[in-house]
Amino acid sequence: MPNIIFIKPDGVSQTVTGRAGETLMEAARRGGIAEILAECGGNCMCATCHVFAADEILAALPPVSDDEDALLDGTAADRQPNSRLSCQIKLTDAMEGFVFHLPATQV
Repeated sequence: MPNIIFIKPDGVSQTVTGRAGETLMEAARRGGIAEILAECGGNCMCATCHVFAADEILAALPPVSDDEDALLDGTAADRQPNSRLSCQIKLTDAMEGFVFHLPATQV
């Protein structure tokens, strides 16, 4: 059960305990991260679960799919090289302490 750290736009951090096999989006929503809207429920259709992965963890994340890549081009906050959709990241125990920054807006 990895502990994931979310950094909010105001700099405040919040740690959420995830479950191996669930998505980062599911853990965030269950953990009360209000900045993750997830309007499509995790179906990779809306880009309202946009996060910025800390640079040091990028290589450890699964690759971006074509669908995720296309949606990242339409996020409310400008896409960055470390942009990901949290619905597309399956958690593993090896993700203990991973850090994700939240954008100022999702819509």
